[in-house]
Amino acid sequence: MAKAWQERLDRLRAVIERDVGRGDYYGLVLKVGRGGETVFEEAIGAADGEGERPLTVDDVFSIFSVTKAFTNILVLKAIEEGRFALTTKVRDMLPEFAGLPREDATYYHLLTHTAGMPGVWTPRPGMYLDRLADLYDAVIENVHGVVPPGERCDYSPLVNHVLMGMTLVRHDPKGRDYRTLLREDLFEPLGMTSTSMGLREDLRARHVQPDMRGTVPIKHLSRDMEGDHALFESPHTESPHVGCASTAGDLWRFAEMLRRGGELDGARILSPRMIQVARQVHTGDMPNELYKAAHLRAGWPVAPAYMGLGFNVRGTRVVNHQLGTLTSPETFGNYGAGSTLLWVDPQLDVSFAACSAGVMTQTANIERFQKLSDLVVSAMI
Repeated sequence: MAKAWQERLDRLRAVIERDVGRGDYYGLVLKVGRGGETVFEEAIGAADGEGERPLTVDDVFSIFSVTKAFTNILVLKAIEEGRFALTTKVRDMLPEFAGLPREDATYYHLLTHTAGMPGVWTPRPGMYLDRLADLYDAVIENVHGVVPPGERCDYSPLVNHVLMGMTLVRHDPKGRDYRTLLREDLFEPLGMTSTSMGLREDLRARHVQPDMRGTVPIKHLSRDMEGDHALFESPHTESPHVGCASTAGDLWRFAEMLRRGGELDGARILSPRMIQVARQVHTGDMPNELYKAAHLRAGWPVAPAYMGLGFNVRGTRVVNHQLGTLTSPETFGNYGAGSTLLWVDPQLDVSFAACSAGVMTQTANIERFQKLSDLVVSAMI
């Protein structure tokens, strides 16, 4: 049995090496566990297109929208602590969030991407995207509801998590800024020692500088330094939707907390019940409007959004999906644009975390991670 398992993991490695060799992406760090035991942890390929810097398992990546997973968890934690509820209207916590139809949106709508606002990448063209207060002010002024909350699933690249991040800061009993709140309430308890909001200075030497390869539609400007995507290089970034850096190993620890029902090494972040509710599909058959367009361009059938409370869920239909087609329907996780993925399969007891270099387009990334996810679970024999 062990030999068959190893042969299938060898196939997983060979497929990654082949795809890197033909230039699909530069390299990948992947960590997989079953029942809490590591079964695969490797760095394959390079950090750069020239292949001059081989990846290592300790490399630090800009994880893009996997940052949202951390914001989501802290919101669910605040709900468990009774500071507000899934049914609380956002305007009750943030009075500036006024005007119909958006003012009827609740935190449930933000977490499920059904708040009725358009999926904008920036609230104002050309602005710096590296400070929570500025992002919040621009969202309040410029992003308004287009449909009543609950009627449509528009994946929110930025707005929902700016609102949730500001809620956490304004109503934090200790009066902390967002970077401190993340560190003290999530990263330190989980032993995620190589994870930070903004690129912490001691992580810089291990950082894989993102190569967008023309796949991201906007610039990520920082007031701290020059460059189209300097937000990912600054230690002062405070962007609850996209600003964190981490390693595959730290993301695996985060996934392990989820797999274990909200606890890791004695640190309880959430209750098992909250995770059970959060990993259910809450969007019915509604498509994800962002991915609907990508699916249509690729000639794929339009798939349901399969959104949980802050998680992507694999769902019951066999469709083009980053979380695979052989994974269990209740598999849940989070992704970062063209590069990063973590998931947990509760039925198979598997946790998966991957960070890659060389950002891929939406559909190519879906195909890549669907294939790798299926290869992983087919090895669980």
